[in-house]
Amino acid sequence: MDPGLQLPVVAISNLLYRIYERRLARELTGQPLPRHIGVMVDGNRRWARDMGLTDPNDGHRAGAKHIERFLGWCDELGVEHVTIWLLSTENLSRPKDQLDPLLDIIDELAGELSDDDQPWQLRMVGALDLLPEEHQAALKRAQQRTADKRGMQVNLAVCYGGQREIADAVRSFMLEQAAAGAGLEEAAEAIDADSIARHLYMTGQPDPDLVIRTSGEQRISGFLLWQSAYSEFYFCDSNWPDFRRVDFLRAVRSFATRDRRYGK
Repeated sequence: MDPGLQLPVVAISNLLYRIYERRLARELTGQPLPRHIGVMVDGNRRWARDMGLTDPNDGHRAGAKHIERFLGWCDELGVEHVTIWLLSTENLSRPKDQLDPLLDIIDELAGELSDDDQPWQLRMVGALDLLPEEHQAALKRAQQRTADKRGMQVNLAVCYGGQREIADAVRSFMLEQAAAGAGLEEAAEAIDADSIARHLYMTGQPDPDLVIRTSGEQRISGFLLWQSAYSEFYFCDSNWPDFRRVDFLRAVRSFATRDRRYGK
């Protein structure tokens, strides 16, 4: 292409993109919007490989920086809760030279999201006790720094696994019953969906209305197993660092057009 024509072509492409983005935003006016969005930020390492980067952690760093932009998009729409899956319990089995840099990136992200100029209230969800003590402390510190904020609730799912969460909830309920003097059979009889839900990591929050997964994978991999029973799912082919605002608006538009009957 003639270098003299390249700039006008890029400018026209960007203009068309902005026009389409604004049209999508207008289409959402008056539509039912999600109160709680869950996100599986997948494809960071793939993005790094596609970009010709030799260090996969460069992909994780790019993905972490993109999370703040995504939270801004959610804020613009009035979303009240966002849950972002950063690290699964299975990820802990990765080699040390892969896991340690990833944990450092997550610590840095939590610190940046908890800065005084950020409006969000952070909550760590997952089996944090499986992490090394210095990482537990960093994440808990970030959560405590935002305890008095009243902005959007941002759940960072670290060392999270849906099966682990349900097992932890049942264990917590049984210990609660034992502390109250109930026998095993009595405690077992008392178990129901509400009693387990009270002991989940995100108790007190609404279940996610919309769950987004990037990178083209079409499975939930144990993310929010209990809470996503009636969630709407949206799968996007873009790797997480390439996930654009227009992709986000398409996901929300898809949600807005669905007939949610909750099994009725």
